[in-house]
Amino acid sequence: MQLISLTDLEFDYINPYETASRINKVVLPEFITQGVLCFLYLVTGHWAMSLYCIPYLYYNVNLYMQRRHLIDVTEIFNMLSWEKKQRIFKLAHIIILLVISLFWVIYSALEDDELNL
Repeated sequence: MQLISLTDLEFDYINPYETASRINKVVLPEFITQGVLCFLYLVTGHWAMSLYCIPYLYYNVNLYMQRRHLIDVTEIFNMLSWEKKQRIFKLAHIIILLVISLFWVIYSALEDDELNL
């Protein structure tokens, strides 16, 4: 949704205020979800997945502490290229995390199935 909103802004389909409000609505829930996911990986003993999530979590915490996590309406056009690159990186990170998680779920299910035979 964030990347689509930025692309729509780039092609002048929506105004900067609407884009900023759409993106700013989901930033904090995204950060909280990432933190909870990293914590769950840590608690359940999935160390590799937890280590994979820590740089992204650190980046999010750093953005939040510096108060750079929200998009400013007046600066959105100046930062459009950077914001799009940042969202593409986040999307790639989440897709890689999903693929690795699905792989381990399927691997664990097959491993448990072989033990029951």
